Amino acid sequence: MFKKNPKKTFSKRTRGGNRFGARSKSGRGGKRGMADELDFTQFVKKAIQTTETETYNPRHRFADFEMHSKLKANVALAGYVHPTPIQDGAIPHILKGRDVIGIANTGTGKTAAFLLPLIHKTFKHQAEKVLIIVPTRELALQIEDELRKFAAGSGLRSALCIGGAHINDQLRSLARDPSFVIGTPGRLKDLIERKKLHIAEFNNIVLDEVDRMLDMGFIKDIKYLVALMKEPRQSLFFSATMPREISELAKKFLNDPVTITIKSRATSENVDQDIVRVDPREEKIEVLHNLLLKPELQKVLIFGRTKHGVDKLAHRLVERGFSADSIHGDKSQSQRQRALRRFSKDEITILVATDVAARGLDIPDVTHVINYELPENYEDYIHRIGRTGRGNKKGNALTFVD
Repeated sequence: MFKKNPKKTFSKRTRGGNRFGARSKSGRGGKRGMADELDFTQFVKKAIQTTETETYNPRHRFADFEMHSKLKANVALAGYVHPTPIQDGAIPHILKGRDVIGIANTGTGKTAAFLLPLIHKTFKHQAEKVLIIVPTRELALQIEDELRKFAAGSGLRSALCIGGAHINDQLRSLARDPSFVIGTPGRLKDLIERKKLHIAEFNNIVLDEVDRMLDMGFIKDIKYLVALMKEPRQSLFFSATMPREISELAKKFLNDPVTITIKSRATSENVDQDIVRVDPREEKIEVLHNLLLKPELQKVLIFGRTKHGVDKLAHRLVERGFSADSIHGDKSQSQRQRALRRFSKDEITILVATDVAARGLDIPDVTHVINYELPENYEDYIHRIGRTGRGNKKGNALTFVD
């Protein structure tokens, strides 16, 4: 079933499709798709094994940080002893009140890097208020879950302000004067315009995954929101990359920041990558079925291109006896949360998704990512396969090609 052909470049077009034998996403005369940019050799690569010299030796333990005793107890209860590099570098500066730029990939522990010192700050001074702006609903939910874990038993209140969820619940949360507001740019702007959120009251702001917000067209909204905030404030800025537009935003947004750059390996280096060739005489679903029967495919994230196709594939897998669910942008927030919760807790072993799940999600222990349909471009491919091989674990990625 697995046929490697790393030397072939597929530079010639094939009849009825692009040079990879796959039809362009947009059809006749439409936008050029991924297949016009890449060759299949980019999907065949062995993971690079971590060596002893790559092991990070932290300068601190969580117990060393000057944080509230209740917070330290919750951190210990969660089983955290040694911080990750971004936590080790950022937490001391944030505790001192410095503005921070953190350059680190997803999956490096940056959520705790900003949450822990800010929770400490709100424990110490009840008047402190924190606004956290993120690009996606799923990331906002993950941050709120982390916040609840670290602030357990403290009575600290938070509000989650995201699209796709009932606004009345969010209005009630805001009416309780929360210390933390976590939201996506569009919903935050909506609440401000309704005069239900007054961000001039906030003296701490976190922008997380700023490069993703740039990709999604949120930079104007970010500038609008930041302009409404009070001075002085503590500002924290996290991004995996620093393109020119983001660098310029940081200069305007931050005051004498400390920059912490975590040199991590590329996402794909933790991931064994291979292709699955589908013979024209075979049904693609049959190839997938036989693949999913392999015992090593224990927790599998499958990517498709369209919302309808993702739903259809998940339904067909369930009919064949697999435990599967689907997630895409047209599903309600409660449906998306339910599917993610079931997958995270191993209640299902397969999640079928559009690229809505390719960025910002930290789903534990995904053993395999399967690209059942080709992504739009190589960057999307890298984000897809980044859902496996998280942290120091090795992952696996398989891409179907006709």
